[in-house]
Amino acid sequence: MKKILMLIAIIACSSVAVAQEKKEVTIKAGTIVSLEAVNTVRASQAHVGQTIEFRVTRDVLADGEVAIPSGTLAKGTVFEAQCNSWFGTKGRLGIKLRNLITANGDVLYLTGSDVYITGKNRTPLSVVTTIFVWPCCFIHGSRAEMPAGYEVDGELASTVTITL
Repeated sequence: MKKILMLIAIIACSSVAVAQEKKEVTIKAGTIVSLEAVNTVRASQAHVGQTIEFRVTRDVLADGEVAIPSGTLAKGTVFEAQCNSWFGTKGRLGIKLRNLITANGDVLYLTGSDVYITGKNRTPLSVVTTIFVWPCCFIHGSRAEMPAGYEVDGELASTVTITL
């Protein structure tokens, strides 16, 4: 019985020690967060307002501690999705990086971080060749696509203090 009580006391003390080890760190506004796209996104299949996931690729350090570990998910929102079309019009895909959520639930907002991908414009080719051969108006511009693993840097919008 004595051994059980001692074991309970040791566990209780160690849990208090663990609770005391929680540390607050401050991450400054403008801190760069390296991200990569989780999935391939095509302008022809995306729609405005759609949520796109990104993953942190490198640990972000603050006060000598890992404040944002690699693998943390970040979210972005599609603000433009235009597929390619006739007369050489190119595809366009625009994604605004919004925020990321840390392991303990803190929401960190990103700013000034847009992904804007355009296809190749073939309008001049289409117009010139249509003058001589009318079916050339069916020439399409190239597609806009963000492949999985596409890398982009996000920037923290404000200084935040988080608990590790």
